[in-house]
Amino acid sequence: MRIKIRYESAFEYPEAVRESHNVLRACPADDEHQTVHRYEVHVAPTGRIQSYRDYWGTRVDSFGIRRPHGSLVVSAEADVTTGERPAPKPGAPMSRYGSDAVVLGHHSYLQRSPHADWSEDLGDEARDTIGGLDTAVEAVVALHDHVADVIDYAPGATYVGMDVNDVRRRRKGVCQDFAHLAIAMYRSAGIPARYVSGYLYAADQTVAVAPEIAEIINATHAWVEAFVPGFGWWGIDPTNPTPVGELHVKIGHGRDYDDVMPLRGVYHGPADHKLGVSVTMSREQLSQAQSQQQQ
Repeated sequence: MRIKIRYESAFEYPEAVRESHNVLRACPADDEHQTVHRYEVHVAPTGRIQSYRDYWGTRVDSFGIRRPHGSLVVSAEADVTTGERPAPKPGAPMSRYGSDAVVLGHHSYLQRSPHADWSEDLGDEARDTIGGLDTAVEAVVALHDHVADVIDYAPGATYVGMDVNDVRRRRKGVCQDFAHLAIAMYRSAGIPARYVSGYLYAADQTVAVAPEIAEIINATHAWVEAFVPGFGWWGIDPTNPTPVGELHVKIGHGRDYDDVMPLRGVYHGPADHKLGVSVTMSREQLSQAQSQQQQ
């Protein structure tokens, strides 16, 4: 599927900001499942942009604005082709998670992290959920389905940085909360898991179905990749719930949200500011078809 994406963050300050330094992670990954044909970053006021790959392999665009400014607009445009992603076949036994190859090779994705620091009760819940299962795939699916069942999608019910155990008690959250809870449960059960930041080409973030209209305005999305021995990383989205497919556009992965936050920055100026964030997505085939119908 050929998808065009425009990410934009717009800041408005009550008085001039003297200086700001920012890092942006909005570029789709270029890997075996998706191909990036074009990617451009624009900043207003203009600033020099330097790009690099971080520790986790995600592209980072770094820029600073030194002169005083009352607003800042950061936009990134991408043109990417996505494809279906294979699913693992049941086969690898659960015992493989205890091997040195898995434990030592995926150490970072087995440890607690700020947004995935589980309580003893949450760990017990995870282990009870997969108790008696024989294969790695069965365990990954069981925990994925469990998270989807216990959390209701409710924008505004949580905030970035809320303790994942509080999210579980509230039983409400958004895609980041679904992802963090799943990661915490996977890791507590000895299953390596990592947080994925990206885009979902769907009008409803809880239903991974391509929209009927050509263009939609959305937000960034989050899901999980769990490690399956003998297969590799398997992308699954507990918010929907569904395996990750061609409607998902991956930006990057890390231990949790902090490693792949779309935009992070600091500035000298007033603490208060207004922020607007939007993601505009369109499918090339739909756009062309509707254009032909209008002619």
